[in-house]
Amino acid sequence: MKKFLCSLFLCMPLFWGAGIKADAKEDVLIHAGVYLDEVDVSGMTEAEAKAALENYTKTLGQETLTLQVEEHEVPVQMSQLGLRCANPEVVDEALGIGKSGDIIKRYKERKELERSNKVLELTWTVDRSMVSQVIESECVKFDVDAVDADLVREGGSFRIIPGTTGVKLNVEGSKTAVINYVEQEWNKENGQVELPAEVEHPRGSEEELSKVKDVLGTFSTSYATSNGNRSQNVSNGAKLINGTLLYPGDTFSAYESVSPFTKANGYQMAGAYLNGKVVDSLGGGICQVSTTLYNAALLAELEIVERSPHSMIVTYVDPAADAAIAGTYKDLKFKNNTSSPIYIEGSTTSNKVITFTIYGEETRSPSREIKYTSKTLGTTDPGQVIVASPGQGIGYYHVEGAHRGVKAELYKHVYENGVEVSTEKINTSSYMASPRTITVGIAGDPALSEELQAAIATQDEATVQAVMASCVARMQPPVE
Repeated sequence: MKKFLCSLFLCMPLFWGAGIKADAKEDVLIHAGVYLDEVDVSGMTEAEAKAALENYTKTLGQETLTLQVEEHEVPVQMSQLGLRCANPEVVDEALGIGKSGDIIKRYKERKELERSNKVLELTWTVDRSMVSQVIESECVKFDVDAVDADLVREGGSFRIIPGTTGVKLNVEGSKTAVINYVEQEWNKENGQVELPAEVEHPRGSEEELSKVKDVLGTFSTSYATSNGNRSQNVSNGAKLINGTLLYPGDTFSAYESVSPFTKANGYQMAGAYLNGKVVDSLGGGICQVSTTLYNAALLAELEIVERSPHSMIVTYVDPAADAAIAGTYKDLKFKNNTSSPIYIEGSTTSNKVITFTIYGEETRSPSREIKYTSKTLGTTDPGQVIVASPGQGIGYYHVEGAHRGVKAELYKHVYENGVEVSTEKINTSSYMASPRTITVGIAGDPALSEELQAAIATQDEATVQAVMASCVARMQPPVE
């Protein structure tokens, strides 16, 4: 017995030495029979196994995932989604099989490899940003906006145009669906994911739109003194606004409705206010459109969200009852604060009258009456100024009318059964004074020009007219 133990003891160094030597050699190699999914990594070094995994990932990246967007299909390669192995540390696990732990564990793992292969499962994921890019660039384009039901006024009555439903992709839900499919369901072959979408229902039922039949407010102004271009602009503005339907809570913008101010959009050059002067601009006269609509909206008792006065007083409505449009910094906006849709009808007549009528469901008492009055708080005399124009020849004489400065307030009066029950100040408006301006041409003979400039310096219109007549007469060739 002692002899056996002694022999075993003497042999153990050789056994351990052999084991240590073998492990040292095999430390960089994966044992035979080890697989990463379908990839045989037997005998590979760590670098070789990682390269094999990378190639396998590239191969799987060629598989197609079809994204189903309603009736549309969007095929994308898995590589476009940034496919990658979610557990690359499995290579380290493969390297350690049969070589880590105590001798008994290593022995058992090696014996098991002799009986059957060891398959380490790979898990997969995708790049979140690449998934987002694919969905937002290739799938969102199939969105269809819902089209609200509309109204058309023909022959004094309304016709309802039914709306159409829309579909909007649930972008965040779609990203989650793709990621979950790859991480939890994908079998490393071509696949398909149905992306979630939300149906958008149009506003406006037949029952709701049939309520639009009452006149809530109507107002007219005359542009009989306007020239052809300004008349065209007024008519065009009314046409662009005509037929506007606002659902409860909607806000109307006059600027958005009538812009852009281009010839292609129906506008001509006509006089408009700019910094206290009258200048020609495309769309001159459009403020009479917004002003007329403003008064109709006031009578309909809609919520005025934004309104600005003109820089100078206008003649087609009382002071403080106007509403200017200028670029994007002056606009008329009002909100449908009723519980039913409202319809805006705009029209012009051959005798140059513009009218806006706002239709809806009348819920106000028949005994209720609304009136608006303008109160002038003060005025400023505009005066007169005579200016010389070196760019115009002697004999040129142009007069631009004056605009008095005004400060005014607009008041709303409510009557019940003919008795005033409330008075409310709507706005306070200030208009700058603009003098009557006479422009006199002085280009020509220096001596005559000097005479005219001396006359202009007096700022006396009669003197300027007399001197100008004399200068013009002396400029005529003698009669033989």
